[in-house]
Amino acid sequence: MEIVPMEERHLDSLARLEALCFPQPWSREALAGELPNPNVCFLVCMEGGQALGYGGMHYALDEFYVDNIAVYPQHRGRGAGKAILAALVEAARARGGRFISLEVRPSNRPAVGLYKGAGFLEAGRRKNFYTQPLEDGLILTKSFLGEG
Repeated sequence: MEIVPMEERHLDSLARLEALCFPQPWSREALAGELPNPNVCFLVCMEGGQALGYGGMHYALDEFYVDNIAVYPQHRGRGAGKAILAALVEAARARGGRFISLEVRPSNRPAVGLYKGAGFLEAGRRKNFYTQPLEDGLILTKSFLGEG
């Protein structure tokens, strides 16, 4: 597996992945709109010329926010999500991040386990954050303060 920056050539596959994974998926156009954005980091996990999954985050100054991490169902459980998350965390750290945060459905136990296993801590909940179905968003944060 190799983690590479998202490029135009990845967009069709990532749009299909979004449609598979999320009730309100990002479109190909929305993903393409992030390519020129200087305040994003979108990474793709590749193997044998095929996208296994991707993750993306936005940032302002030293605050980083993970938008999405998604892995094709047939490739789950092989470490792609963990590799994507680790690469995003390292990118935030390398860019001088103070912390990185995200929301996740509490019912998404594999994702919650992934994030907590990477050192993210629960910071709160956003009431009715998700729709289709309606569910709170668990806020998870990883601080870089005190490192190094």
